[in-house]
Amino acid sequence: MEEVMPQQIVAVDLAKNVFEVAVADGLGTKPQHRRLSRGQFERFIGEQPPSVFVLEGCGMAHHWGRRLGAQGHEVRLLPAQYVASYRRRNKTDRADTLALLEAHRAPDIHAIRVKSAEQQAVQQLHRVREQLIRNRTAWINQARGLLREHGVTLPQGAHAARRRTPGVLEDAEQPVPDKIRQILHNLIENIQRMDDQVADIDAQLQATQREDQDAARISQLPGIGAITSTALVSAVGDLRQFISARQFPGWLGLTPKEYSSGSRRCLGGITRSGDPYVRKQLIHGARSALYRMRRRAAQQAELTPLEAWAMNTEARIGRNKATIALANKLARRAYALCRDQGTYAPFDHPAPAHAA
Repeated sequence: MEEVMPQQIVAVDLAKNVFEVAVADGLGTKPQHRRLSRGQFERFIGEQPPSVFVLEGCGMAHHWGRRLGAQGHEVRLLPAQYVASYRRRNKTDRADTLALLEAHRAPDIHAIRVKSAEQQAVQQLHRVREQLIRNRTAWINQARGLLREHGVTLPQGAHAARRRTPGVLEDAEQPVPDKIRQILHNLIENIQRMDDQVADIDAQLQATQREDQDAARISQLPGIGAITSTALVSAVGDLRQFISARQFPGWLGLTPKEYSSGSRRCLGGITRSGDPYVRKQLIHGARSALYRMRRRAAQQAELTPLEAWAMNTEARIGRNKATIALANKLARRAYALCRDQGTYAPFDHPAPAHAA
């Protein structure tokens, strides 16, 4: 019988212009190192037999993952924080490739699924939207501060400030110098442009939510709309890559930290691992859903099993902890909906603990 040779393993430390490559034969022999320019690396990819390419999960990793996969190579993207623990002594490009090879051999490190270009585009829409909202808030606060220095106080809330400021600038009796009026006019125009850009992105995300089956399923859950569902799907790629529903909220950082030894078990606050933007959106959605559940309970409406559980949890541990607990449960149910390709039925009996 012909002996099957181990598959070649190539660890790559990605960069903009210079790529460090370590080629190992899978037998544990000393790897060969090469330092390549971008053009040389592209030619190197085409010259290699089908190999396992190991990369850190960074900004360019998904692009190169798609390129390598299209040429018949197997791609493993490893979380950067886990690879760092395998690096010895000083941080260099060569040390990073050796750490990648060591991390590749670890059986408990799960690879990141390579995202499609469409999933990356949706995630970038979310990033731009978040930056626009942050800049818009800064400009609104700037306008509020400028007017306050001249004795004009705007009402609380971003919407009220945007609505009130143009009227203040048009009122000649307001004690605002002409130079500041012109600056404020420019600020209001910038804020309006940002409002239009955010609305355009929201429309694109809503269209994505209708077209993407997983995002449409997740949007059936209480407190989750187009923003949160598309953020979840674009950040994760495919929820089915997780082993269980319990693992998904752990990846999101919605499970408690544990510091245990022997028979002593200590649980703390949530770990806050994973994508902070996705976690924030899910927690905001859970807070909104909990508020609506509270109103339904006050109106003596018939509560779904999830709503009854949320009300009992809030009475037992408080509103803030109940919000996190509800976000955890929503993440589990989002996983179950995508795994089973089902629809959300609010009044059905709760799914088994391992699924929901």
